[in-house]
Amino acid sequence: MRISTKAKYILYILVLHVILVFLVYKILFQDKLLFIGSEVFLLFSTIVSIQIYRNFMQPIQFVRSGIEAIKDKDFSIKFVPTGKGEVDTLIEVYNLMIDQLREERTKLHEQHFFLEKLIEASPISIVILDFDDRISGLNIKAREQFKCDLSELEGKRLAETEHSLLTELENMLDGESRVVKTNGIVTFKVQRSHFMDQGFRRSFLMIEELTNEILESEKNAYGKVIRMMAHEVNNTLGATDSILQTTTQLLCDDSFSDLREALQVASERNRRLTRFMRNFADVVRLPVPSRESTDLKKLMKDVAVFMESAASQSGIHIETDLPETDVFKMIDTGQIEQVLVNVIKNAIEACEKDGRIILGLTHGEILVRNNGKPISPETGVKLFNPFFSTKSDGQGIGLTLTREILLNHGFDFSLETGTDGWTVFRIGLTR
Repeated sequence: MRISTKAKYILYILVLHVILVFLVYKILFQDKLLFIGSEVFLLFSTIVSIQIYRNFMQPIQFVRSGIEAIKDKDFSIKFVPTGKGEVDTLIEVYNLMIDQLREERTKLHEQHFFLEKLIEASPISIVILDFDDRISGLNIKAREQFKCDLSELEGKRLAETEHSLLTELENMLDGESRVVKTNGIVTFKVQRSHFMDQGFRRSFLMIEELTNEILESEKNAYGKVIRMMAHEVNNTLGATDSILQTTTQLLCDDSFSDLREALQVASERNRRLTRFMRNFADVVRLPVPSRESTDLKKLMKDVAVFMESAASQSGIHIETDLPETDVFKMIDTGQIEQVLVNVIKNAIEACEKDGRIILGLTHGEILVRNNGKPISPETGVKLFNPFFSTKSDGQGIGLTLTREILLNHGFDFSLETGTDGWTVFRIGLTR
């Protein structure tokens, strides 16, 4: 068992004075006056030893109290000077240290509070990771974007979440910046960085959605080009067709029959080119949706009947999976009908003989599923690029027009092939 310095000192003083008392008694007992004087001296020595002991213990008590206060994170306790030099020096140093600690702690709390408020108020999504790269924090924007609370993602690695965007960011390194497109339409700028916490690095992700800015920029760019092309081509074709028609009427003699036939072919080609340019111009001139309460169940039945003939010619079966009750939504009926026709037409072209197309509807979304040729991830991110087409003779107008209609309605949408091999076009009906 270890003996403390305090116990050693008391034991030493006690033994020393016991020995001195014994020696005084043995040596000076016969001389009463000297014996009494010696006993008084020993008593005085004992009192002085006790006082010195208290003086030694007082700084230790101050230190102990100070350590307990610091341990309890209480930086409000300060000691009052006692008038004793050594103790007052210790008290002065302690009080100065406490003032500095309190000031640093206050600054740290203020900075931490400010940082928390700044993160929560940030207009971009922030995902904070712990020391093991597991999700430990989400700001308000991130919770809105991923449509979940922190409790659903906390403690998970990015690859363990069910969000395609977070999964794709698993291998990002600190300091790396990347532009990521999901579902072929939604575009994000992602940057990964780090901060120091308790001397160790912790990473965080800043995710900014650029979809609206990019779509607006794209629309302005291709709209300007299409309007310029349509103006030049239509002016040229109008004048050219007028000349062709006039020349055909002048060459009425039978000897010019071959020439008249060639002029008719050229005139028909002009009309086809005019229709070609009109298709592009329709995307730019797309009107604002004229919304009305529409029964989507009836609309989808009508579209299925309308497209049944085209599907049956290719040996494709169209099926419906509709709810028993009607589903009414405020939409532009003509535009959404055009969207469904375009999507089903593309599904028919993707399917082989005896393929299946299933039209599904709930109160929250429209689903058009087919078991045709799957969409590769590389193609998926390009599908909704303006006028992109996987067909050699395709113009990409159908999906571009579909994109513009759904964006104008404020509906989110996606087109991708699932793990079960079925390709699904999903239209979210919530705004």
